[in-house]
Amino acid sequence: MVFSPTRGMVLAAGLGTRMRPLTNDRPKALIEVAGRTLLDHAIDRFVAVGVKMVVVNVHYKGEMIIAHLKSRRDVEIRIQDERDLLLDTGGALKRALPQFGNEPVFTYNSDSIWLESLGSNLGRMAAMWDDAAMDCLMLMAPTFSSIGLEGKGDFTMDANGRLKRREAQRVAPFAWPGVQIIHPRLIARGPDGAFSTNRLWDMAISQERLFGIRLDGKWMHIGTPEAKAEADAFMAARHRAP
Repeated sequence: MVFSPTRGMVLAAGLGTRMRPLTNDRPKALIEVAGRTLLDHAIDRFVAVGVKMVVVNVHYKGEMIIAHLKSRRDVEIRIQDERDLLLDTGGALKRALPQFGNEPVFTYNSDSIWLESLGSNLGRMAAMWDDAAMDCLMLMAPTFSSIGLEGKGDFTMDANGRLKRREAQRVAPFAWPGVQIIHPRLIARGPDGAFSTNRLWDMAISQERLFGIRLDGKWMHIGTPEAKAEADAFMAARHRAP
């Protein structure tokens, strides 16, 4: 029987600074693309693969996210309120540890959406998970065919899916689109307080337990108004296509 996480977390506590002026009156997670909020796009993906409980952390205009999520009845939502202290990505995961139990969980950055190609990317991730070999399995998007991506990529990936960091001054073939399966045992190794998930990944890399799987489809990083406009245009063109 294929394992698939039943718990997940959407990281929605960002300040949305680079999305201004669109985030002047709302958090970035409530920006809409293709008629649906980024937050709902993420939760929809979780529900489609059988996730039953989703933790959502909030900070900037968190009350708007809390109110918005009251309308969802298809999954249990648990709010992690970080309005008093922004914990960064790793710190947010560590605070949520009591919600996760002892099994791997999905995590999803709310500024990430994609169009599927042949099947569910989250389903493919679950099918690839190997608890004996992995502490973290990351979805990987091609650096040069993604929308809204800035920079030189993040990782290289070998034939077995094992990941290594991009070397300085080099361009890497893959970028991380904000989605992973991560085991609580790795999260628990992080420090207390605010810290980035980069620290967890480096721990996993040092033990050769960080893996990736290539995204099948088109990734869109909704990090700026310009990226949102490009994603809207791409989605509209796909909708018009015969």
